[in-house]
Amino acid sequence: MPTIAVKSYDAKIDSKKRITLRNASYEYFHVEEYDDGRILLEPRELTKPFQVSVRTLKVMDLSMENFKNGNVSNPIDISAYEDIE
Repeated sequence: MPTIAVKSYDAKIDSKKRITLRNASYEYFHVEEYDDGRILLEPRELTKPFQVSVRTLKVMDLSMENFKNGNVSNPIDISAYEDIE
């Protein structure tokens, strides 16, 4: 199924080789330039990578310190769950 153009307009390259996109829906684009002069812009939505909070890291460090010092709870019996696949 062919894609239908939502907007069509002419743009001029400025002195720094830039063009202006009118009312762009996205802030970031992946750019592909072709030998015949075509330029393809694909919108990208950048997100922050998953980060562990400072508070969580502190709790993990404290837990490992407790483990090394032998300050741990009694073992948990999980034999009742052996039949679960």
